[in-house]
Amino acid sequence: MRELYRANLDRLGRDLVEIARLVHRAALDGRTALETADVHGAERVISEDARIDMLQESLDDQAVRLLSLQAPVATDLRTVVASLRMSSSLERMGDLARHIAQLTRLRYPEHVIPEAVRPVFTQLADAAVEVAEEAVLLLETLDLAHADRIHALNVDVNALHLSVFRAIASPDWTASPSTTTDVTLASRYFERFTDHGLAVALKVRYLVTGECHHHRGADANGA
Repeated sequence: MRELYRANLDRLGRDLVEIARLVHRAALDGRTALETADVHGAERVISEDARIDMLQESLDDQAVRLLSLQAPVATDLRTVVASLRMSSSLERMGDLARHIAQLTRLRYPEHVIPEAVRPVFTQLADAAVEVAEEAVLLLETLDLAHADRIHALNVDVNALHLSVFRAIASPDWTASPSTTTDVTLASRYFERFTDHGLAVALKVRYLVTGECHHHRGADANGA
């Protein structure tokens, strides 16, 4: 019975890594679709999001069964509860990648992002992809150097997100209302994506150190 219990705990970790890998793939494909106005790539991101949702639901079911049937304590309890929280953050990252792909599909064959702010969005998309990659490595290794890198990337994205709003507020901004809305939404999606990546990093840090670090971003807003 104890061997089955340990196997179920190990499966939670493996499933988290698998979800994170799918999120990383969504971020990669979403970046390419956004930068090249690739509607087929956008469709792939949108359709593949169902796999992330399915895995998250399965993981949450496993975690709830462990809580109700095995009553884990101490480190095991932290692992199960943190897994529930991390699966939710990863699922939201998948949703946000899908939202970016939906913008690409909506505006096809035109580009979503106007030329004036494309360099900023290149940086935003690159940071999102790296956050997703670092999340995979963090969950695989529990090496907190990856958590530190996610934190640094999140700081960079927050600054880039603010620069987008400054650009929109500038008297030089002449884009249409629909383009302005697209730019605002896309920037927000990238900012929330990395926020949820940071939430994952904080949960892993909690598992490794036992210290609870609060973040007034993804956890606070739930978006």
